[in-house]
Amino acid sequence: MSRTRQAGGGRMTGTGHGTGQPAGTSTATTLPGQETLLASWAALARTSPGAGLVHPPGAVAAVFPDWAPLNNAILLDDVATASTVAGRLGRLYAAAGVDTWALWIPSRATDLDTPDEPRTVDGPCTVDGPCTVDGLTRDTTTLVMRAVLQPGPTRTDGVVRTSIDAAIRAADGPLDAAELGLPEAVPGLAAWALLRDGAAVAGAWSFRHGADCGIYTVGTAPAWRRRGLATALLRHVLAVAEQDGARTATLQSTPMARGLYAALGFLPVGRYEEWVHTIGIPTTAGTHRDQ
Repeated sequence: MSRTRQAGGGRMTGTGHGTGQPAGTSTATTLPGQETLLASWAALARTSPGAGLVHPPGAVAAVFPDWAPLNNAILLDDVATASTVAGRLGRLYAAAGVDTWALWIPSRATDLDTPDEPRTVDGPCTVDGPCTVDGLTRDTTTLVMRAVLQPGPTRTDGVVRTSIDAAIRAADGPLDAAELGLPEAVPGLAAWALLRDGAAVAGAWSFRHGADCGIYTVGTAPAWRRRGLATALLRHVLAVAEQDGARTATLQSTPMARGLYAALGFLPVGRYEEWVHTIGIPTTAGTHRDQ
């Protein structure tokens, strides 16, 4: 979930009259890399107690009671409104004991800089405050980017396989190499850390699904940023993916990281506009409409 993994500065389009539906957003959109993303959630669910990939009408939802950042759902149905689907999701996540989750709305739009005019059913969102629609608060927008992999990039010295937990921790701050966990035994999954001075200072994880490789939670410890380490790590991950048979790589980018990924050959292909529900904000969505 973006509030814990990567901050973004995107904006939300307006809502349809009385529906909570973001205007101009096709909920039937399937973005490149989406199948890989869902496959990665399904694979990870097999390693986490009580987790699963659920298909309520109009969406697909990852339910992870013990892994908060992965409690995300993607809107799929071109008939159901976001509001109606959110009602179903609220009940589904509540039954699983999940307090906070996000609904991702896919769009083919790739411009994150164009100002939007978000509106709720009651009127426009304020510029300074969060926009809330039926218990969902606008969080961020991530840009989906894809690269066609080419043979040739060399692997990077100091990059090692590790556990997803260690890869994420390495991005938050240097992690002693002695604390690196064993890689998960999940087909297609690989977590990575880049070592410098006896510590892991950058991390990412990847998942190969068919000819596509999804790359997730790329990060560098704050004290080690602006040294090209994320680029070096990604070059290694891309080289391994290509050598293992992947033909494309897909990731989600914040506006800040867009230039880094573009330099590696990634092009924008769409975006996810993400709305978060947190317990304490009632989800009334869908309770007053046809289900």
